[in-house]
Amino acid sequence: MKRVSIITVNYNQSLVTQDLLASISSTNAYPAIEIIVVDNGSAVNPVPEWTSQYPDVKFIRSDKNLGFAGGNNIGIAASTGEYLFLVNNDTEFTAGLVETLVKTLDDNAKVGMVSPKIRYFDQPDTLQYMGFTAMNYYTARNDSIGQFEVDEGQYDNLTGPTGYAHGAAMMLRSECIDKAGLMADHFFLYYEELDWCDRIKRAGYEICLNTQALIYHKESVSVGRVSALKEYFMNRNRILFIRRNAPFTARIVFYVFFLLVVTPRNIIRYIKIGHADFIKWLFKAIWWNITQSKNSTYLGYPLK
Repeated sequence: MKRVSIITVNYNQSLVTQDLLASISSTNAYPAIEIIVVDNGSAVNPVPEWTSQYPDVKFIRSDKNLGFAGGNNIGIAASTGEYLFLVNNDTEFTAGLVETLVKTLDDNAKVGMVSPKIRYFDQPDTLQYMGFTAMNYYTARNDSIGQFEVDEGQYDNLTGPTGYAHGAAMMLRSECIDKAGLMADHFFLYYEELDWCDRIKRAGYEICLNTQALIYHKESVSVGRVSALKEYFMNRNRILFIRRNAPFTARIVFYVFFLLVVTPRNIIRYIKIGHADFIKWLFKAIWWNITQSKNSTYLGYPLK
């Protein structure tokens, strides 16, 4: 029986993280697990209270917010499992989730990473993820299959290889990290799991979906509020992802597409929604990619 390290990152969401721990406790029957929670520099440090409240959980405190990738990398470094199950702290487990994903990895040595079916917590019959399509490297776009559709089993036949795992819930072999490395922490937020999946695929593994495993995600079905943080990282990391993963010809086409189509379109959109101040963050995102190496390490929180 393979040992599974369940890793999650908390940032100013103590109650949400506690709900996740409760759901793991109430649904999980797989005995060989360890649970690791990384607090990613929350304003109030919850670790001392948690340590006494959850003696069987390993808690780690980072003094600063290292982003999604950096926080998970801390948990990975402390893990002892042969399989690592990275989950967002705003997810909730269902019965059989861990066992089903473990079986996927046990049964096929070619599978390096697997994600479950994901439904929205607030609309529990509605799909968020049933696999991803392949990436179009000319535009840096792909699709989340089934998103926003009512789950009537119409995609349950998609169990098997998929374009990308979903960052909210992905189980992988620890050996993948030996060959592909950790998540690139300079992404900080957005696109880091896509970059990781591409590197794992280049290391010779498949990325898979198992539709028999289910997790609920508390992310809203509605479009999230716009913010400078989101716009900066979505633009910066879209370019960075292509720099790191696309073939040479596709990179050239993408750069032209981004400068001549995406940039003017975004500027017009920012003005229409009353956020002309976002324009400077768009250009900061572009400038970062001009001045920084695609293999940079974590450079600190940029929006100061």
